[in-house]
Amino acid sequence: MLTGIDQLIWGPPLLVLLMGTGIFLTWNLGMVQVIRLPLALKYVLNSRKTEIGVQGDVSSFGALSTALSSTIGTGNIVGVATAIKTGGPGALFWMLLAGFFGMATMYSESLLAVKYRVIDSKGQMSGGPMYYIKNGLGQRKYSQTLATAFAFFGMNVALFGIGTFPQVNSIVDSARIAFNIHETLSAFVISLLVAFVTLGGIRRIAGVAQLLVPLMAISYVSGCLIIIGLNFEKIPETFTLIVNAAFTETAARGGFLGAGVMLAVRMGIARGIFSNESGLGSAPIAAAAAKVKEPVRQGLISMTGTFFDTIIICFMTGIVLIVTDSWTGDLAGAYMTSYAFSTVLAEFGNYIVTVGLIFFAFTTILGWNYYGERCTEFLFGVKGILPYKILYILIVASGAFMTLDVIWVLADIVNGLMAIPNLIALLALRKVVTIETTQYFEKLKAEASNSGEIPK
Repeated sequence: MLTGIDQLIWGPPLLVLLMGTGIFLTWNLGMVQVIRLPLALKYVLNSRKTEIGVQGDVSSFGALSTALSSTIGTGNIVGVATAIKTGGPGALFWMLLAGFFGMATMYSESLLAVKYRVIDSKGQMSGGPMYYIKNGLGQRKYSQTLATAFAFFGMNVALFGIGTFPQVNSIVDSARIAFNIHETLSAFVISLLVAFVTLGGIRRIAGVAQLLVPLMAISYVSGCLIIIGLNFEKIPETFTLIVNAAFTETAARGGFLGAGVMLAVRMGIARGIFSNESGLGSAPIAAAAAKVKEPVRQGLISMTGTFFDTIIICFMTGIVLIVTDSWTGDLAGAYMTSYAFSTVLAEFGNYIVTVGLIFFAFTTILGWNYYGERCTEFLFGVKGILPYKILYILIVASGAFMTLDVIWVLADIVNGLMAIPNLIALLALRKVVTIETTQYFEKLKAEASNSGEIPK
């Protein structure tokens, strides 16, 4: 039954809406993810600094790290493996394409999140799709309904989707495989750590994310680069296989049963969105907490999250799986990625994936706790935050005992439902995004001209 619902939600209409929104915003903003990427990366390097007198809870780097903590997770290891195992190598092409256009989507939703954010009764920033739907769309009849729907689905994604079950299950599996740790002990330790960090609020979550996210990403990417370097002669044929499989049926090979183009498209886009969350509306919730004055600046910084997550990490995972021929075996999920690393790096490769997956998944749990908290605050006020956090911790503890198939299907369903109201709002507020972007870059150009610099 769940699989049937999942296939209905993630059918052609939602895929077209997701990709179509990204394509439209890319065109409307003049290829912002290409033209403004150097500036965005420059802002990231300076994002630890905070502007004096600007409202917000954490630095721009803290907001980006919190967003990355939730996006760089099992989707980068398990999700990529699942997509290629089911849809073939062509799924990686569609995953990258979804990530490319998703950068424009992420830019737009993060810009709107900062522009329309508010301060709650406890003095904390609250923002995200529910607020730019409510405040940006004004008195339109459907604005309150859409805002409430997003917050409801967002809370459920945190509790029953990306935030809990897939991440906990991946940690437990990895700990059992690599270190022979029993599920019950893993669930207990995870629950304690999650409780300690999340009960400290966004500042503690961002503090942990700023420490762990760069470290784990660099370590994992380094492992991928070593494997790719040692298999460099296979890279041309690997790229050819990916492109060909994206547009033609992939024949059965070894443990791979074969896949048609539509399955490759569906798996690539769905798993890509699961990984980078562009269009879901989750990352803008973290962006709204940033101590930044200009919405465009934070939009550019947040946009790099999709670049790092999909264009770099997911891409490298996919290449490793294909060059080592791991996708044709009988393994799936984390087992498949671990096998790919171990074929080149032996036991050390297995540890890179296992430890990386544990940290990736743990930080995702932290980030999504905050997203769900802000959605709960929108629906029930600040009085609902503590009960939500307690429920979240209890669900994290139970995630170790769920089956993998049920987890991924359930996560896919609530992800899709969350994306729909957000995408509608992005299209409705497209003119606001365009105006803010134009005014910001005209201002930069004027400042550069006045100072005698060559405008970039």
